[in-house]
Amino acid sequence: MTKKTDVVVVGGGYAGVMAANRLTRRHDVNVTLINPRPEFVERIRLHQLVTGSDDAVVDYRKVLAGGVTLVVDTVTRIDAAGRRVTLDSGGELGYDYLIYAVGSGSPVPDVPGAAEHAYRISVLEEAERLQPVVDAAPGSATLTVVGAGPTGLETASELAEQGRKVTLVCGKTLGPYLHPRARRAVAKRFAKLGMTVVEGPDATVTGVTADAVQLADGRELPSDVTIWTAGFGVPDLAARSGLSTDAIGRLLTDETLTSIDDPRVIGTGDSVAPSDLPVRMSCQSAVQIGPQAAETVLSRIAGKQPENFEVGFFGECISLGRRAGVVQFARKDDSVSRVYHEGTKSMAMLKEAVCWSTVWQLRQEARKPGQLDLWFKDRQRPKRLQAKNAKDSKDSKSAQTAETAEAPVDAGPAA
Repeated sequence: MTKKTDVVVVGGGYAGVMAANRLTRRHDVNVTLINPRPEFVERIRLHQLVTGSDDAVVDYRKVLAGGVTLVVDTVTRIDAAGRRVTLDSGGELGYDYLIYAVGSGSPVPDVPGAAEHAYRISVLEEAERLQPVVDAAPGSATLTVVGAGPTGLETASELAEQGRKVTLVCGKTLGPYLHPRARRAVAKRFAKLGMTVVEGPDATVTGVTADAVQLADGRELPSDVTIWTAGFGVPDLAARSGLSTDAIGRLLTDETLTSIDDPRVIGTGDSVAPSDLPVRMSCQSAVQIGPQAAETVLSRIAGKQPENFEVGFFGECISLGRRAGVVQFARKDDSVSRVYHEGTKSMAMLKEAVCWSTVWQLRQEARKPGQLDLWFKDRQRPKRLQAKNAKDSKDSKSAQTAETAEAPVDAGPAA
């Protein structure tokens, strides 16, 4: 009897679930998904959990293929040489191939007081801790949202739509990804919601206390509840396991998503940096890269050379409360175009359709693995990669030249 190939997927977010489902294309593969929670988290709805309009979770039975074994636990170490993972519960699991899909979360802010006094919402438990705090805050309380990326914009606008007194501290720019025209439309919507928007060169946060947010220009903004949405970080599992990572801890891979250290370890989602040229952290990229990581594993099992991954973007769809939104279109290489749409009911419905369709893709991959390839193709990535490699080579040569010039000269034996 032919032995089945054991594949362990570490992380059950968008990329991990897509990868696990795609692996079931082959019946001679045992697929185990390890995730610390028993339910799938709709991360793009976590701001709705805070405001009470959605619970942001889906039963794994609705999005995982029947052939995938779910293990509710946390991987504490990957033993690449021994092809085993150690679990927080004390057990171990062996594998023939491992897909690294641990995702991303909020890094602990290094701003004084932020870790103690600000609430983060990028993972389920953080949003669950914040929800009762918001519910308990009186209607007159000032809720301050720090960060003007998509999470910050969506959280602030949804709170304001409920009649809350909201201050959005943007840092330098409101919605830095947005085209200036779309940015003006968002600012207009925020003004209509009665929000206070703080932006500009000096609008960076330098400190957080229990009742205030301090800015670089010396201002101190009253804040009864401070919500921190700025920045993303990744778990340090790869680094702790001795695998090569980039500066923030993402697993370094080649263009087939294979670890540069071990051909049995494949990376996907927010926690991977292909060729040290990562794509934007988002569910938009995760649902594209997840299946392709699985295809790399399936190719290796079949004795074939894996193909390079491809991913492209359409832009960003941002809800501005339950009754409005904005869509910022982009080129497939993720560069922003001048085209955007903003409006009330239709844009809100479109955002809801995007959230719904993401879960639908997971379900479709579970039912018919391999038949749904909706990812875009960024034809500019090879050029960017070539330019990066040329720059890296030039920088390396310059460093070697400088090192040679600074080296001491051997003057020979003393007289």
